[in-house]
Amino acid sequence: MNKALSHLGLAMRAGKVVTGDEAVLKAIRSGEAKLVILAADASDNTQKKFRDKCGTYDIPLAIVFHRDELGASIGKDQRVALAVTDKGFAEMISRGLGDTVGGGAIDKGRQ
Repeated sequence: MNKALSHLGLAMRAGKVVTGDEAVLKAIRSGEAKLVILAADASDNTQKKFRDKCGTYDIPLAIVFHRDELGASIGKDQRVALAVTDKGFAEMISRGLGDTVGGGAIDKGRQ
């Protein structure tokens, strides 16, 4: 799991991570998000909102870590929702997370 956090930090430094509820939802709707990561300690309503939205748009969703860990991995304060916007980073982070990624599948053929 620590590898996934390190890769998330790399993606952030490369400018391929979107943070904040509204920005992440916008990235999902526009198809820009390739992977959404939600803090495990997010409220039930927030988890449902992102599960539903990711399911509708067929975006992989991982509900892992705590908001402190997510924020620290990208050099920010607490973060509840992150979207990875690069397919390569999304695949690398998804591999690091293993079976915790649900929702849509990261399709290597899709752009």
